[in-house]
Amino acid sequence: MTAATRGPADAGTGHPAPPPDAADVGAAETRRSARSGVAGLLGAATSGLFGFVLAVVITRGYGTAGAGAFFAAIGVVTVATAVCTLGAETGLMWALPRRRIGRRGDAARLLPVALIPPLLAGLLVAGVGMLAADALAPQLLQGSGADGQALLTVTFAAVPVVVAMTLLLATLRCVRPIRAYVGVQFLLLPVARPALVGAAALAGAGLLAGMTGWLVPAALALLVCLILVAGPLGLGRGAPLRSSRADWSTFWRFALPRAASAAIDAGSMWVGVLLTSVLAGPEDAGVFGAVGRYVLAGQLAMQGLRVAVSPQLSRLLGRGERAAAAAVHRQLTSWGLVLSWPVYLLLAVFALAFLQLFGPEFTAGVPAMTVLALAMLVNTGVGNVQSLLLMGGRSGLHLVSTLAGLTMTVALGLWLIPEHGATGAALAWAAGIATENLSAAGFARSVVREPLVDRMTLRAAAATVAGVGLASGVGVLLGGRGLPGLTVALGVLLAGCVGLLTLPRVRAGIRVTMRQIRGRDDAAPTAEPTPVSTRGR
Repeated sequence: MTAATRGPADAGTGHPAPPPDAADVGAAETRRSARSGVAGLLGAATSGLFGFVLAVVITRGYGTAGAGAFFAAIGVVTVATAVCTLGAETGLMWALPRRRIGRRGDAARLLPVALIPPLLAGLLVAGVGMLAADALAPQLLQGSGADGQALLTVTFAAVPVVVAMTLLLATLRCVRPIRAYVGVQFLLLPVARPALVGAAALAGAGLLAGMTGWLVPAALALLVCLILVAGPLGLGRGAPLRSSRADWSTFWRFALPRAASAAIDAGSMWVGVLLTSVLAGPEDAGVFGAVGRYVLAGQLAMQGLRVAVSPQLSRLLGRGERAAAAAVHRQLTSWGLVLSWPVYLLLAVFALAFLQLFGPEFTAGVPAMTVLALAMLVNTGVGNVQSLLLMGGRSGLHLVSTLAGLTMTVALGLWLIPEHGATGAALAWAAGIATENLSAAGFARSVVREPLVDRMTLRAAAATVAGVGLASGVGVLLGGRGLPGLTVALGVLLAGCVGLLTLPRVRAGIRVTMRQIRGRDDAAPTAEPTPVSTRGR
């Protein structure tokens, strides 16, 4: 919905200045998205690196069966948290950029609306889960041995803490510059977790100590977020916290459809892990969990970009500036494609090499890795179309696409996993990924009513496939699909990138991008911006 705004008066006339040209607005917004996008990408790269370190620590420290139980426990807290947040984290990302922050603003009024129902849900799930841990542990955490009940009890007990951390992280992204969010989400959490889990494994402690090491950083992140958001929101300095009935109805009309789709999004991999654990056994679940860690690590570039620009997209779409929002989406899709597709193409071709890093028993996951890596080309190729739907207030359409993907994943999983194990789980998840993303892309195009793909995106896709395909072919011919071949392919890619830097056109493009990136960080909204309508669509 477009907010009515008054333009500045022309000097000496008193008449409003004409609105800026749409192309100028789009260029300004892409410059802003470039700055915030780079911060998100750097954070995502760090998170991906330490996420890989964590996967190595878990698989090396606890073996296939123990890793399967560990990944399943992470899956439990991840899915439970996604269910209990009730879509409120995305609701905050959508609503806060359309509000005024500061002591006299109305943004703080959203905190009771967004926090109370999820925390009550988290406490309920934690209580029920802890009481049922004895019965659930043999089913969900096969391979955990005598630690199963205690491991599941601790996992459920941590759910309210992780729920609160998730909601305050979303608030932090909207009220502080992106570097604050990056510092907590992409540095503190991913760096602390492998350090603590690794310390537990080196000390010879069991799964319970390792899972505790994974959970403790969430409590620390919660405290840091609380400190960082208090100032901008005016908490303790007179900012009103009493919410109106309109605040509740507007927020939850958006958030409730997102609640279901958020649970599906967060649990997409973990549904496969849990199904595989139940239908095929803990060894296959451990293999599939290890494969999934690689797949999710490759997606971090898109996640970093999405988090970086979601408040910006909400602001633009809230004002009806669809062309500028589409321009931001196209630019970041091209960036994400160039950064993500090489990772997934290499994962598909050299799956054996990557899984050998976990140990020889994990090489059974080579077919699963290849299937999922190819499916993720679709996921990253369409860009963050889910963000366009959500930040445009169309959480219902997003739910439709995620339900379609989940239905495909579960239906095929029940059919394929008993006979094919981890490979069957990968085929089911790949079909779900394609279904969800292609349907979401169609919905986003109909909502934004602007092209979401341009010639730059298509050229980037073609050049990426050609370059990585050539390097991979040389690597396979000279060294096979193991570590020697991967080393050769990476060397060829590095030489090719250095060669590209000698081309004037490439250097000119880099200079343009660097000019976009320079300048003030993508700061949080000012304390008293022009109000924007928050009525539901």
